Amino acid sequence: MTATATAPMRSGSIPAHAPTATDLERLATYPYVVVSWIDDAGYPTSVATSFEVDASGGTVPIGSPAGVPIPTDREISLTGSHIRPQPGIGYDERRYLQLWGRSDGATFTPSRAWGWDEAEVPFFEYSERSVPQSRRYLAALSVEKGRTIRPRLSPFWLALRTTRLPFLSATAVPVLLGIAVAASHGAFTWWTALLTLIGGSFAHLGINVTNDIFDTLSGADDANTTPTQFSGGSRVAVYDLVSIRGLSWLALGLFAVAGAIGLLLVAITQSLTLLWIGIAGVIVGVAYTAPPLKLVYRGLGEIAVALGFGPIMLLGAYVVQTGELGWEPFVLSLVPGILIALILYVNEIPDRRSDAEAGKRTLPVRLSPEAVRAGYLVAALAAFAIVVAGVVSGLFPWPALLALAAVPIALRVHQGLKVHYDSPYTLMAVMGQNVNLNLVVGGLLFVGYVVAIVISALA
Repeated sequence: MTATATAPMRSGSIPAHAPTATDLERLATYPYVVVSWIDDAGYPTSVATSFEVDASGGTVPIGSPAGVPIPTDREISLTGSHIRPQPGIGYDERRYLQLWGRSDGATFTPSRAWGWDEAEVPFFEYSERSVPQSRRYLAALSVEKGRTIRPRLSPFWLALRTTRLPFLSATAVPVLLGIAVAASHGAFTWWTALLTLIGGSFAHLGINVTNDIFDTLSGADDANTTPTQFSGGSRVAVYDLVSIRGLSWLALGLFAVAGAIGLLLVAITQSLTLLWIGIAGVIVGVAYTAPPLKLVYRGLGEIAVALGFGPIMLLGAYVVQTGELGWEPFVLSLVPGILIALILYVNEIPDRRSDAEAGKRTLPVRLSPEAVRAGYLVAALAAFAIVVAGVVSGLFPWPALLALAAVPIALRVHQGLKVHYDSPYTLMAVMGQNVNLNLVVGGLLFVGYVVAIVISALA
């Protein structure tokens, strides 16, 4: 891999290129090379040999292995590679360089080069850049075999990946808090609470699938070559694991279940307020990536997520139990709303280059790294300030102050953004801490309300 190869590689593929002096200088760093060719019987043959490098002349003098003459009448390839085992972990320092050309028996003259250096392109990014080539290969193989050949994943893992099930914590936090606030007011029915959590979860999964559909159609997911455990979508359509048609049917099914549960709760509570909250939730969730609004493409994604997983979810859960709105659940909903929006905000950082290519003008695309980091700290501290203000004003019970124990997590995430901002794969640990911030704050607030309910009952 050379500097000349880097520019075309950024388009999403890893093309071969005309060899340069830099390629040959890199070849000289390997202790030996392997020469390969197809023999007269059609079988691949490889042999290790000694070599020298004439970078200025563009040639590679090679040795003649005893008993295995290197052919001069056909194209051969010459490969230098390096890999370092890491016991119990895997490998690192992986790099290779492959040259194709012809030999006169003593000197190899390359005509094409292709390579990879893990120090320049991390392994996971390298794998993502190989996806278009893999898809072309499988398409050609399908034509050759006369049947469709696609990658496969077990049903369980495919369902987990397609729906992004682990992200349901974003639904659980506001729904459980809404139920807790209602219970502190003396209103709690366990089976409607359970239905609310299930219905909200199905709506969330439907929104996840819908967002994947539109991000794939817009080219945003194809352009993203640095997806992580927390960002980049499910990529099941990019990998040809599920078709867009299949994703569309799945999204409709998930929304149908969520809608049925929602309508059942509306019928039970006789609350038109709940109906409008449910409709607003679906509209905001779908409009997040779907045209014509495409909120995340306009830098409004964080606001949409804050509304959906803050006031809409929490107030909806509260209304199911009480049949009415209230200031306490609304103000409290701002806390998970901000923190869940910050999950999206941080997860957009490693995607910012591909998002910009696809016209997805998220805040990390629009703002400088310094502004993004400062914005994170201000928003996180604002969430804690709301908790303090709610307790001081008497709107929240005093045990809600337990949530302040999570402040150090927010500070660690902010510090991590300073260190790992430009490194998607080391940033994953920071993104994980940021997800935990919402879970810890939400959990502590829930515990605070339970403590308040117990104290009230004892009093």
